[in-house]
Amino acid sequence: MTTNEWAGIAVAVTTIVASFAGSVRWLVKHYLNELRPNGGSSIKDSISRLETRIDSLFELVAGKSNE
Repeated sequence: MTTNEWAGIAVAVTTIVASFAGSVRWLVKHYLNELRPNGGSSIKDSISRLETRIDSLFELVAGKSNE
C-alpha cells in the first residue's frame, strides 16, 4: 500500500470515530437534559409531581388506618 492509501484509511477511520463520538455526546447531552427540572415538561418534574401525590395518598391512607 502506498502512503496515499494509508493516509486515506487514516482519514476515514478518524472521521468514523469522530462522528461516533459526536453522536454519543449529543445523545448523552439530550438524555441528561431530561433529568433536570425545567418547569413542567421534563422527566424530573414528572417524578417530583408523582412523589408529591404519593406522599399525600400515603398520608390519607395512614390517617384512615389510625382511626
